[in-house]
Amino acid sequence: MIPVLGPIGAKAIANVGTFLGNTAQPSGGVGASFASMLGQAATSAVENLQRSEQLSAQALQGRGDMRSVVDSVMSAEQSLHAAVAIRDKIVSAYLEISRMAI
Repeated sequence: MIPVLGPIGAKAIANVGTFLGNTAQPSGGVGASFASMLGQAATSAVENLQRSEQLSAQALQGRGDMRSVVDSVMSAEQSLHAAVAIRDKIVSAYLEISRMAI
């Protein structure tokens, strides 16, 4: 398998919803909380990356379709870019809040 995030990085992203407390529900009880939506997005990104790794490994062994590998890798790349952008926004927001005068 070709490591994209490594086992520690994949586990950290998969558990982001738990870290943020994804059990919280909004006041109306309708829909999902922000933390659970973020956790689901992170889990989806990790699944895309893992699926891409599996298809790439199958293609290297001569058992995979090249079109599905390219589609999978492109999807995984988009997921990774989105995850990095979300992380950057969260860090930026945290730094801005930490600079606020109390």
